[in-house]
Amino acid sequence: MDFSLTEDQQAIRDGVLDFCSQYDDDYWLERDHEGVFPLDFHKAMAEAGWLGVAMPEEVGGAGLGITEAAIMMTAVSESGGGMSAASSIHGPVFSMQPVALFGTEEQRRRMIPPVLAGTDRICFAVTEPNTGLDTTKLKTRAERREGGYLVNGEKIWISVAQVANKMMLLARTTPLDQVKRKTEGLSLFFTDLDRSKIEVRKIAKMGRHAVDSNMLFISDLWIPEEDRIGAEGDGFKIILHGLNPERILLAAEAIGLGRAAIKRASRYAKERVVFDRPIGMNQGIQHPLAKCWAQLEAANLMVMKAATLFDKGVDCGVEANAGKYLAAEAGFEACHTAMLTLGGMGYAQEYHVERYLREILIPRTAPVSPHMILNFLAEKVLDLPKSY
Repeated sequence: MDFSLTEDQQAIRDGVLDFCSQYDDDYWLERDHEGVFPLDFHKAMAEAGWLGVAMPEEVGGAGLGITEAAIMMTAVSESGGGMSAASSIHGPVFSMQPVALFGTEEQRRRMIPPVLAGTDRICFAVTEPNTGLDTTKLKTRAERREGGYLVNGEKIWISVAQVANKMMLLARTTPLDQVKRKTEGLSLFFTDLDRSKIEVRKIAKMGRHAVDSNMLFISDLWIPEEDRIGAEGDGFKIILHGLNPERILLAAEAIGLGRAAIKRASRYAKERVVFDRPIGMNQGIQHPLAKCWAQLEAANLMVMKAATLFDKGVDCGVEANAGKYLAAEAGFEACHTAMLTLGGMGYAQEYHVERYLREILIPRTAPVSPHMILNFLAEKVLDLPKSY
C-alpha cells in the first residue's frame, strides 16, 4: 500500500501548479469583479493539452485516468484559481466521458477533439427547476421525429451556458407513465446549443462570478439522431457512469481550495504582529490551522482511494461520495478558519480569502448536498432503511 504519488503523477501536479502560477490571485479577483468567463485561461489550458488528461489518446487525449485528473484539478484550484478556474475547465475533463465510453467511433472522433482543443465549449444540462436530485422525473421532453428529436423543456444551474456552443442534454424520450422502471425512457444527447431555440438566462449568485450559472428555456430544439449518445432510453444508465468521477473531481477541487486558504492564512499569521509578536505564535491561531491541514489531507486520501478504484473498474460509489463529503466539509472549515485568522482583513477582497469562502460553498452544496450523501452512506454502508 503506497500513498505517495508516482513520478508521473508528481510531474502532473508540479506542471499544473507551475502553469497556473501565471494566473495569480489578482487575476481571479479581477475576473470575479468583472463576471467574465476566463477565456484566455481556458484556451491556454486547452493548448497545453490539460483538458484531455482523462480522454483516450486516439481522440487527442492523454489516455490517463480520473486519478490523474483529480491531481490536476486539485492543483488548478490550489493555485489560487479556486472554483472559478476549476469550473471553467471542469466540463471538458469529465463531461465527455459518456461519449468516450458509449459513443460510436464516428461520434468520438467528431465530438471529443474540438472540446479538448478548446474550440468547442460545453455545458452539462441535466438539472431542472422542479425535480432537483430526482433525475428520473425530468420534465424536458425529446419527442421522436423522422431523423431526430424535437425538444422542449427547462434546465437550471447550467454552468458555462453563456459562452458554450455545445451541450450534453438529458431528456425524457418516453413518458414516465409508459415505462416499466422510472430509470428507463431518458436519453442523452450531445448537440449544438442553438440560441435561436434556447433562451439562456443568467442567474445572479453569491460567488464564482467568472463562471456563469443559468436557466435554459428550450423551445422546439431540433436534435438529429446522430447526436444521441447510446441507445434511446439508456440515458440514465449512461449518466450514472459520470456521477462518481464528478464527485471525485469536485472533492479534489475543494481540497485544493482549502489548501490555498490555509497557505495564505499561515503566511499572514507569520507576518501579522500584534502585542510585539506574530499572531502565528499563538496556539489559538496555530491549532485551528493545523486541524484544517490534517482534515484536508485525510479527505484527500479518501478521494485518491475513490479515484484509484474507479480507474481499476471497481465500484467506488461509497468512496466517491464519502470523499466528496469529507473534502467539502474540510475545505469549508479551512476557508472559514482562514478568514478568521485574518480577522477584519479576511473580509476584505484584496486578501482573497473571502472569495475562497464564497467559492467553497459550491463543492459543499453541489452536485449533491452533504445531507443526501449521508443518507446514501447510511443506507449503503450501515444497511439502514432508505430515508427518501
